[in-house]
Amino acid sequence: MAQKKGGSRVSEDTEERHILQAILLADSFAQKFRPITLERPKVLLPLVNIPMIDYSLAWLESAGVEEVFVFCCAHSKQVITYLENSQWFNIPKFNVTTIESHDSVSAGDALRLIYDRNVIRGDFVLISGDTVSNMSLTQALLEHKERRKKDSNAVMTMVVKKSKPSSLTHQTRLGNDELFMAIDPNTQQLLYYEDKADLLKGTLSLDKTLLADNPAVFLHNDKQDCYIDICSPEVLSLFTDNFDYQHLRRHFVKGLLLDDIMGYKIFTHEIHSSYAARVDNFRSYDTISKDIMQRWTYPLVPDVQFSGNCPTKLERQGMYKASDIRQSRSAQIGPFTLVGNGTTIGDHSKISNSVIGEGCTIGSNVTIEGSYIWSNVTIQDGCQIRHSIVCDGVVIKSGAVLEPGVILSFKVIIGEQYVVPAYSKVSLLPQPTKQDSDEELEYADNSSVENQSLSTMLDLPNGEVTSKPSESSEVGVSGVGYIWSVCEGGHEEEWRHSIAPISAEKLIELKNAAQADLDLLTQDAGVLPTSGELKPDSEIANSEDADTEDFRDDSFEKEVEATFLRAVHESVEQDHVILELNSLRLSYNVLFSDCAGAIFYSVMKLATETPFTTNSELYRTTVSVITKWGGLLKHYLQTIDEEIEVIMKFEEICLESIKEFAPLFAQVLHLLYDKDILSEDAIISWASEKEGADESDKIFLKQSETFIQWLKEAPEEDD
Repeated sequence: MAQKKGGSRVSEDTEERHILQAILLADSFAQKFRPITLERPKVLLPLVNIPMIDYSLAWLESAGVEEVFVFCCAHSKQVITYLENSQWFNIPKFNVTTIESHDSVSAGDALRLIYDRNVIRGDFVLISGDTVSNMSLTQALLEHKERRKKDSNAVMTMVVKKSKPSSLTHQTRLGNDELFMAIDPNTQQLLYYEDKADLLKGTLSLDKTLLADNPAVFLHNDKQDCYIDICSPEVLSLFTDNFDYQHLRRHFVKGLLLDDIMGYKIFTHEIHSSYAARVDNFRSYDTISKDIMQRWTYPLVPDVQFSGNCPTKLERQGMYKASDIRQSRSAQIGPFTLVGNGTTIGDHSKISNSVIGEGCTIGSNVTIEGSYIWSNVTIQDGCQIRHSIVCDGVVIKSGAVLEPGVILSFKVIIGEQYVVPAYSKVSLLPQPTKQDSDEELEYADNSSVENQSLSTMLDLPNGEVTSKPSESSEVGVSGVGYIWSVCEGGHEEEWRHSIAPISAEKLIELKNAAQADLDLLTQDAGVLPTSGELKPDSEIANSEDADTEDFRDDSFEKEVEATFLRAVHESVEQDHVILELNSLRLSYNVLFSDCAGAIFYSVMKLATETPFTTNSELYRTTVSVITKWGGLLKHYLQTIDEEIEVIMKFEEICLESIKEFAPLFAQVLHLLYDKDILSEDAIISWASEKEGADESDKIFLKQSETFIQWLKEAPEEDD
């Protein structure tokens, strides 16, 4: 462990002069990435070819943090060795210190040990080493410090972001369970937190005192916990005083919310245009990888050097290629794909929406779609790989097929023509015969792997640990590896946490189950829930349209954008684009209005790709783009309600994602009317609905007053 110079605690009047510190937990204390994490720590797994921990450290350094304590437990030697050989130990005004433990089995244990070291001297940022963000900490820190001055019990600020869950799966686009938060809308104080709600009963139970003691309470199921916390030093002492605090959310946050004696408070800070997410499971690994490829995380993107990586070159359609690759002329690399240094791609192979690592050999007639191929992988001729993760050193022999959701751990060999079943996990290490507790603790040095003889394990130069099973028919002729069986109760996690898209059959099954639950609930029609129970937002809406809208995932919008950009760059005919978009709409089970909103966003984003320096230049480009693609948008606007949805989508775009359009709102609205994309009735109806809104929600209505007044008076003048 790298030691730090000691120092005494200073008085509160000098607290403002403290450097900003952070605690980074380099151990997930979970098994969600097994079998991979039996051999390598999660924070060193590649995320778009860069170790996860580099994203976390790069963000902390850019956000003004000057001292980071990296807590290492499982595979601690690998993490420490990596950091010592990286650039992070040599950056001015950014001090990285490792703290090693061999017996901590939870985040609570880690924070108690850090408290004992007496290294935290003021407010600090708490994250895990699998966090990706580009947010600024300035405003969140300012809010936290201002609250602390007024109320010393305000010990934590949690960063949250809007994210709608699916009404069918009750999970977010990151694969996490639907999260319910009760927040005071005036102070942003967190009053209730539940990420394991029992939704079968159709209700949530809230303490009556929560409603009685607070003049206003907003219950949200549309917030994403970013797992970025700004903490006061008291947080560490609270963990030390309460040894039953193990899990950060399940124990600490819920414990403080229920403790009405000490009076400690937690607040939230919501981000809008910035990015923040944590790689918690394989589905979030896939989602965040796509977000990085689509540049939502800028400047932490593949073509920008930020961690000693070798930047790739960004080409059209979101393709990234390293300088040293060998690609056959007949090979096709599709949109949003990255190919790393030293990789060879054979004749007639097709790769799309995938990340290929360094030093890979890909044969001829290979199909790779939506997958992550790490470094030094060999894929022989005729293989098909869809929505899978393939770790370093794997060999996939000729004609083999990986069905969606497959995980191949390090150095596995798949035999010729063998079809690896969907959701299979294959490893050179046999599956542990005993599972740990529900905390899914992953102990250091693989001590939780039972019945694994040390004589069958080999320490490799890079710190990995592998075994030497004999050739096994489990993975085909000449294949080597163990197929892990699904543990009891694990079938649910297969599709929920997999990188594979949820199948149409599963969606139908979930829809039927949801309808059955609804029928059961309505048998007792007229019976009100008991006092203190509030129904989730989706049931308050109580309409089929609202249910479908809740199910819509951000990934649908990204898929539409990718399809649209390909159509633009490859000059695809509009009729063919409509066929592709209809296929997407059916597979995601969304409405025409969702399609229209996603297309409108894609069109507006395309307009910003042409460089501009003034609003006039941006407007001229927008006129050109809408003139060309307005017919595609109009195809999905079959009712006034759908047109109103597009106007509301435009408001959202101006406020959050493409703020450059904010001063042009009224002009673009007029343009959409002139091009017969939006009707007079839709625009006037939108304006009427806005009349009763808060002043803060009437920004664009006021900007459009002249145009709307003209619309209202024009018919009279015509008469």
